[in-house]
Amino acid sequence: MNTPTVQAFLHEETGTWSYVVADLPAARCAIIDPVLDYDPKSGRTGTTAVDAILRWVRERGLHLDWILETHAHADHLTAAPHIQRTLGGRIAIGAGIREVQATFKPIFNLEADFATDGSQFDHLFADGEVFAIGGLTGRVIATPGHTNDSVSYLIGDALFTGDSLFMPDGGTARCDFPGGDAGKLFRSIHRLYLLPDDTRVFVCHDYGPGGRAIECETTIGAQKRSNVHVREGVEEADYVKQRKARDATLAMPNLILPSVQVNIRAGALPPPEANGVRYLKIPLDAL
Repeated sequence: MNTPTVQAFLHEETGTWSYVVADLPAARCAIIDPVLDYDPKSGRTGTTAVDAILRWVRERGLHLDWILETHAHADHLTAAPHIQRTLGGRIAIGAGIREVQATFKPIFNLEADFATDGSQFDHLFADGEVFAIGGLTGRVIATPGHTNDSVSYLIGDALFTGDSLFMPDGGTARCDFPGGDAGKLFRSIHRLYLLPDDTRVFVCHDYGPGGRAIECETTIGAQKRSNVHVREGVEEADYVKQRKARDATLAMPNLILPSVQVNIRAGALPPPEANGVRYLKIPLDAL
């Protein structure tokens, strides 16, 4: 089976697309990049959005094999632990998470015993690693550049690119976070461009450039022809110059500080302090 069923879910508050990828005949699935509701004004978390995904899975009688993160996101908190408590499944991310943890542990001055070996996750994927979802074959493609841990998941004919690629008129992700590298991202995208043109591409975000309707799906062929940042004929040096100039104009994402310190823990909230309350840190003048 080379054509998985893909169901997209938009988390409107953060503009994030999450996906269920399913082998319906085998009743097996994976969930990619799930979002935990979070109100930065009150510090309250919620599961309304992700519970809609869980209902879709349950209504079809699917067994959850994997909860796949494309990277430690900077714009939303992952709902992976809530999904795992509810439906099971293994939480996985690229092996580059170790570098991201090592980078951000001192920025947040995390507890001394916070491990930077990725052990908070059930599985760390190596570049090129193969995995299964029922009769579907998945392959991991390391795509660093936006972050050091960024990976894309090729499952059957469907490619899930995280933040590395947006829709063609949206271009590519920023590369100015700690550990980001525009040259790496350019080379990562060209790895993806080696895939067949009819490969379906599912993005993690779309901001509707020019006011068009929000979308989530395109193809490798469309990206190669018309991606506004990386398309056929664009050289690496030109892309890096353009990306750096663009990134210099961008504000930090609204939720980067709470998101990263939770997501590098595989979605676990920080340990409670002596009063039983968990706290997120806001480092001043650090980013």
